Amino acid sequence: MRLSLRFILPLVAVLVLIAYAVVPLVDKLIERWFVRDLDMRSAVIANSVREPLLEKLDSGSTVKIVSYFNRITQDERLFSIGFCDAASGTLIAAKTFPHELSCEGIASVKNGSARILRAHGRLHVAIEPIESEGLLKGRLVFVHDMSFIQRRSAETRKFVFYFFVALGCIVSLITVVIAHLSRRGWIESTRALLRGEIINRPGGRRTVTTPELQPIARDLRMLIRELETECRPRDESQVTWSPEALRSILKAELRGEEILVVSNREPYLHVKRDGRVEVQRPASGLVTALEPIMRACSGTWIAHGAGSADRETVDRNDRVMVPPEHPSYRIRRLWLSEDEERGYYYGFANEGLWPLCHIAHVRPIFRASDWEQYEAVNRKFARAVVDESGTDSPIVLVQDYHLALLPRMIRDRLPNATIITFWHIPWPNPESFAICPWRAQLLDGMLGSSILGFHTQFHCNNFFDTVDRLMEARVDRETFTISYGGLQTAVHRYPISIDWPPAPEFTAKPVEQCRSDVRERFGLPADHALGFGVDRLDYTKGILERFMAVERLLELQPEWHGRFSFIQVAAPSRSSIGQYQEFESQVRAMAEKINRRFGTDGYLPIILKIEHHEHDAVYEYYRGVDLCFVSSLHDGMNLVAKEFLAARDDGRGVLILSQFTGASRELPEALIVNPYDIDQCAAALHLALVMPTAEQRDRMRVMRGLISEFNVYRWAGRMLLDAAAMRRRGRILERASAG
Repeated sequence: MRLSLRFILPLVAVLVLIAYAVVPLVDKLIERWFVRDLDMRSAVIANSVREPLLEKLDSGSTVKIVSYFNRITQDERLFSIGFCDAASGTLIAAKTFPHELSCEGIASVKNGSARILRAHGRLHVAIEPIESEGLLKGRLVFVHDMSFIQRRSAETRKFVFYFFVALGCIVSLITVVIAHLSRRGWIESTRALLRGEIINRPGGRRTVTTPELQPIARDLRMLIRELETECRPRDESQVTWSPEALRSILKAELRGEEILVVSNREPYLHVKRDGRVEVQRPASGLVTALEPIMRACSGTWIAHGAGSADRETVDRNDRVMVPPEHPSYRIRRLWLSEDEERGYYYGFANEGLWPLCHIAHVRPIFRASDWEQYEAVNRKFARAVVDESGTDSPIVLVQDYHLALLPRMIRDRLPNATIITFWHIPWPNPESFAICPWRAQLLDGMLGSSILGFHTQFHCNNFFDTVDRLMEARVDRETFTISYGGLQTAVHRYPISIDWPPAPEFTAKPVEQCRSDVRERFGLPADHALGFGVDRLDYTKGILERFMAVERLLELQPEWHGRFSFIQVAAPSRSSIGQYQEFESQVRAMAEKINRRFGTDGYLPIILKIEHHEHDAVYEYYRGVDLCFVSSLHDGMNLVAKEFLAARDDGRGVLILSQFTGASRELPEALIVNPYDIDQCAAALHLALVMPTAEQRDRMRVMRGLISEFNVYRWAGRMLLDAAAMRRRGRILERASAG
């Protein structure tokens, strides 16, 4: 033991000294990386704003420039932005621009060389020249908030120091344990104990297996497994999120328990066409996100059977294995009567909750008869969950606004279930939600969940505010929990995403072949520029605003006449609702009006395809067009934007993205627009069409990198890890109360 201590103490001292020497180097390296990233980001922003800024400078409107800068600086890391006019030497800047900086001082500053100390932290200055026709018009000055670098550096310093201290302790402990066990020969004894054996050595022989030790060995093995699970690192950045990673989580964290997904829409429909049965995948962001998860988890998906041939393809228990080509999970179908579907789905869910949550200037309609059907159908889904569950503590993923009452109904029947509810659409502010006559019942139903997820923190905050305002519940914003009726619900942000990489069949056709085939399909020349939009035919998707932007582009930029067309694929949706019928008429009329005004023989500026398209056909459009325009008026996330980026493995193409989508918070490198500002959208279309290839690739590289890291498996994995942690805490509390 004394020999071990003589070795251990110098080792610990050396490791601590190394930690003190390494920390400053790591600190400098981190700051250098982040400063380089800030300078690169400044260059990208400068390229994006160059054309709009030059237009505003030519108009001589300083007020518009200041307003433009104020909008740009809404990014939390871009502290401020200013412009030093080369001719007059005057400074035009956002309201947050530091008074310490002037145009005279800026002229002598190189990128990043200025550091301004503010009350709240350090600022980094980056300067980009703005030229027009070879002449210097002025300099854009970007002031970045560096406080996040200080926070990251502090966290890194602490981590490095603790790492070396822990390393020294671990090495010390291992040294002592090995010396101790080696001296007494306990290694062999411990192994025997875990096997339920005892070691005697009369004459050096092993004897007798003792059944009395088996319970002790079993408890030891269970304790070791639990310790391994608790101590396993959970750094998400170190996990390659894939179907295999999800299966590993289920096996290690949830002990292989089956996952039940419950949603109104099913991932596969069987429909009759021309006397035979065909399989379709509905146009739905929910299906796009969850279907790869179910392939990985091999669970059960409970959904409404809406296909015309669905009843013919199920077994006697209303189940069918999918996908047809490689069955890996099963669908349990529920059957709804026409009255149930009319009241629950078309009525309360889509004439009431949908417009209420999207705030898209369509009046929500609430009827008592619809509410009764909504309650009845939610109870029907709850009975199906109980039937499909093989245990009293299943893991149930409840999806979307159609099933807001379901979590409480499941909780009443299966108190030990872990219920994860994900709300795929926006959550409105308390004033808007209070319009609903059954607001208390909806909130009570949702608070039956163990975990409640939204796309963005903004929607989480709105939900906290709503519960705080309308319910007798304790809202803890520090721990992101709500305590209600003796149950605690965790409310978290889980930004949904897509499968990565895309299925090989979607990207098998080369991009150049896709470009050629799409243009040939519509009789267009090879150099014809194409934009693309794909949505359900829904008034929240901004399709009319998209068409108006194309019309405005052709008004302002006549050089695109005959050279640019916009393809709009719109899958029919909820066509029995009057608002949707009226909206379809408006979309068709708008397309016809623009085509009459700007179209010629063989040329249509708007190519409208109101029909269902399979995924492979949509991906061909993604890969064959020059830009994708997502102009939602209000959206939870919008996976079309992410699908377009995933499809462009050539690094080309431009994404124009509405600021009212959840995706805009993750993809600032897209051209972010206000879809209600038609001039801004037209300018973004022009900018996308003339954007240099190098800039397209720079933007694509950043956005594709984010989607590859934050894919749909990470979205599901985070929820499952949180569920596993919740179940572990529950077991610990049960043991404590039993003791």
